[in-house]
Amino acid sequence: MSLACSVHAAWNIPRHDLSVSFDITENRIKGVSHITLRGDREIKIYTHNLTVTSMTLNGLPLKGETKGHVISTDEKGNLEITYEGVFRNGHREENLENAGVISGNVISYKGIYLTGGWYPSIEGRAEYHLKALLPKGYSAISEADAITEKDTHRGKEYSFDFPYPVHEINFIAGKYKEVKETFQGIDIYGYFFPEDVSLAKTYLQHTKKYIGKYQQLLTPYPYKRFSVVENFLPTGYSMPTFTLLGQEVVKLPFIVKTSLGHEILHQWFGNYVYVDYDRGNWVEGLTTLLSDNLYEEEEGTGWKYRKKILTDYESYVNPGKEFPLNAFTGRVDFASRAIGYGKGAMVFHMLKDFVGEPAFYEALKELIGERALHDASWEDIRTVFEKISGTDLAWFFEQWLDRKGVVSIAVEDPRVIFSNGANTISVVIVQNGQPYRFRLPVTICSDSGTSTEILNIENQREKFEIPSHGNPTEIIFDENYDIMRNLSEAEYPPVISRLLGDEKRLIVVPEKDRERYDSLIAVFQREGFRLKEERELKDEDITSSSLLILGFDGPVVKRLFGSLQRPQKGFTLMVRENPLNSHKVVALVYGDSRQEVDPVSGKIHHYGKYSFLRFSKGRNIEKRTDESNRGIQARLYKPVTLIQTKKLTDLKDVAGPIADTPIIYVGERHTSYSDHKTQLEVIMNIHKQGRKFAIAMEMFQKPFQKVIDKYISGTIDEREFLRDTEYFKRWKFDYNLYREIIEFAKAKKIPVIALNLRSEIIDTVSKGGIDALTDEEKKELPEDMDMTDKDYRNRLKEIFTQHEQSGSRNFWNFVQSQILWDETMAHTVARYLKEHPGSQIVVLAGAGHIVYETGIPKRVYRLNKKDYVTLIPDSASLDDSVGTYVFFAAPQSPPHSLKLGIVLTGKDRVKIEKISPGSVAEVTGLKEGDILVSMDGWKIEDIADVRIFMVGKKEGETVKIKILRKRFLFGEKEHEFTATLR
Repeated sequence: MSLACSVHAAWNIPRHDLSVSFDITENRIKGVSHITLRGDREIKIYTHNLTVTSMTLNGLPLKGETKGHVISTDEKGNLEITYEGVFRNGHREENLENAGVISGNVISYKGIYLTGGWYPSIEGRAEYHLKALLPKGYSAISEADAITEKDTHRGKEYSFDFPYPVHEINFIAGKYKEVKETFQGIDIYGYFFPEDVSLAKTYLQHTKKYIGKYQQLLTPYPYKRFSVVENFLPTGYSMPTFTLLGQEVVKLPFIVKTSLGHEILHQWFGNYVYVDYDRGNWVEGLTTLLSDNLYEEEEGTGWKYRKKILTDYESYVNPGKEFPLNAFTGRVDFASRAIGYGKGAMVFHMLKDFVGEPAFYEALKELIGERALHDASWEDIRTVFEKISGTDLAWFFEQWLDRKGVVSIAVEDPRVIFSNGANTISVVIVQNGQPYRFRLPVTICSDSGTSTEILNIENQREKFEIPSHGNPTEIIFDENYDIMRNLSEAEYPPVISRLLGDEKRLIVVPEKDRERYDSLIAVFQREGFRLKEERELKDEDITSSSLLILGFDGPVVKRLFGSLQRPQKGFTLMVRENPLNSHKVVALVYGDSRQEVDPVSGKIHHYGKYSFLRFSKGRNIEKRTDESNRGIQARLYKPVTLIQTKKLTDLKDVAGPIADTPIIYVGERHTSYSDHKTQLEVIMNIHKQGRKFAIAMEMFQKPFQKVIDKYISGTIDEREFLRDTEYFKRWKFDYNLYREIIEFAKAKKIPVIALNLRSEIIDTVSKGGIDALTDEEKKELPEDMDMTDKDYRNRLKEIFTQHEQSGSRNFWNFVQSQILWDETMAHTVARYLKEHPGSQIVVLAGAGHIVYETGIPKRVYRLNKKDYVTLIPDSASLDDSVGTYVFFAAPQSPPHSLKLGIVLTGKDRVKIEKISPGSVAEVTGLKEGDILVSMDGWKIEDIADVRIFMVGKKEGETVKIKILRKRFLFGEKEHEFTATLR
């Protein structure tokens, strides 16, 4: 006797004998239900939308209460209901977020699919016995330990013997080829359509493997028969004694390695131990752990599967769709699946970790023994696990079942200290939100190997000191994804699920070739994506939404990612992190024709874990997920860099290799005269070798290029040059620091190129983003920009947070302004070299724009692929990626800048606000409140005019200064003074 029979023997439940026949032409079912009522409780019987033609109890009309489609009675006896129903192809279109779930019954020539509401059903469990009459040519499957067939003059009659109480039964029929094998006394069947019967052998082999696996892990297979049934509808279901897989599904090669085992495991959990849905569906989480996760674990990649669970949860479960695990009853979309299947699996995984693997499987066997053919709840599971483990688990189930959300932790201040005679790792773990109690695995990497520790976490903020063997170099938290938690930013890959699960999602429609994407647009619009024309897209749209951009060469793509190479023929989808908001993603789509786009439009939802997809004629030919950190990683050791001073190289020794390079970047600290002297030396060395080159300078802004050209050619003087380039308004650093470079260029007729964007544009973007610019200002921006460099962004983050007013500014606006700055300089360099073939260029800019090559150099390389070298001043941190060369220039005092010793205010009229004691101004007789008119005939209209006049002045020179001085009652009077400079 099977375990099921022994458990069921004493039950006192209704018996339902059901006979049905079918008219395929009319899509009709006719049936007679004979229900034996025990009379010990009120019974409810649901007739759904069926047409009841007669209803008697013990041969007389039923006296029980009937309301709508519900019959209620507490009488004993034999209830007979004659009914019929029509089920055409009325099932709803498949929900892309809930693949494999079909609503509605079907009776058709293709087959029969009846899974609910096709007979008068009894509330609760009942014992069902089914007979079905079918036209010849059809084979039938329902819950059964044995199926008998009998030919009649009306067709073929099937009888299904299933002497166990169930909540409902299902009926499937089709024109199948039947294949049978036997495994350990269990009959294994395959029902496949003739064109797919070649798949049967593989499916039956894997079925035997899975049944054998779970008999070893759990208990003997509970029934006498199991069937794999192909369905003409796209389903993925498991019923007692069979699984129902859609025709397209069974052809996928990975199904036998994943989904088949999952559905077979349901024979124990869900189809033998039932789910108490009123108190939460636990079964999907448990079967996910013991199938999909277990199979990956056996391949050594269980951590990858669990990371996918966390990724899906992070992607799909936004606040509007979040609910506690004990509220899960079944999947209806990606979010509910991520909770019920994913979080549920992780809860069982953590439970296994807490009680130990032997106790875990012992408890499951106990659960099967106690709740076979009964509903089981989370409370029943807790009771069994407490019994087997001898541990109070109320806290565990309360925090994981009753609460929304998951663990969210941050790692603070990881460091190595020497304590109690050994290296010790000190670290603080902070929980965001209501704290959880859990065991946090920690991997410690040191020069003597790798070790693992467990931190028991309970409180909001806890400090730990962990002794370490050897010198620890890195510490990794939850490397194998054993905790249901939020992923850190570095762990969270840009994948399709992040696009699908975002609350704010836009389709960016191109101005041309839109029609080829019509089917894709329609699919994603049905899923809640909003349509936005590319020309209408604002900065706010990009920063607040995840984007699906159609086409690889539109202005939005160029703005965010630079110029991307058009993909190969076919259909390509690539997901990148949104450069303006790391919590969002941008998906780029390219299809070279409607014939490539249409077959893929409805498939993308099935590839949520991938970052890149490529299809050809609807068939996937490439897929991958971008790399991201494994676990929360914290570096504990950064090497101390040494320089062997006896091996230092003189700049002259590398002058040749430097001069041979098309682009030479020489960084500077703006106020360091020695850095500028190094820049001049590089320039002079290149000129000495007879090279054709230009000097590109960050200090000058592009609108003033013609002024620079005039000065270099000698058509204007220095004062006009400084005034007309607005040098002192726009750069402000002492011009004497740069003067020698400019004068050398002028003397040798070397072109000087203004690199920079207008400061007004950078300031505007820094405050309000690119949307704050006028249409005219936007025309000055580079056509394409790359905003994706994370290292660059992280360095900007450090600068931003150190700024006194960073709290009142938007970081992403700041990032955009800096990228605009660097991209403009990069485009200027690339354009000059393109327009001047055979020429070289020396780029002079702040070290921050050159260090690690991420500011200007890599952007220029993206544009023209020309080689370059970088020379970085020694203030930068030293490592092997900081630059090609780091120069150490001897400190030099800058040329003495002569000053009058005055503080000035005003624009149209420049007034002396303050005079320093003992200064030239005081000795000359100037007074506070004087209005400056001219100096040696140089008209003073702006404070910058004074600074311009003083450039190049030498000690001992005399200057005639005209001022206006206010008189008592008589207005202003002009005075002239002669000042001797010192």
